[in-house]
Amino acid sequence: MKMCIACGMPMMAIADYPLLDMSKRYCKHCAHKDGTMKTFNEKWHEVTLQYAKNYNIDNAIAKQTAYIILKKLPAWKPRY
Repeated sequence: MKMCIACGMPMMAIADYPLLDMSKRYCKHCAHKDGTMKTFNEKWHEVTLQYAKNYNIDNAIAKQTAYIILKKLPAWKPRY
């Protein structure tokens, strides 16, 4: 089983891959419609919104939490 390099999601089925392309190292949620990977800022924004909604926390805390988690993932390590 592969894990998405951009968000950490387990990719267990072909449907988890962008454009059903299992050679990609990132999941369908981290891809644009054309199959290219989203940027760090795009994922940071999406994950921030998800945390704020799912955990009913302040947006500033969600943003900080998302940043801490994302920066540890392989896709974003070269940034730091």
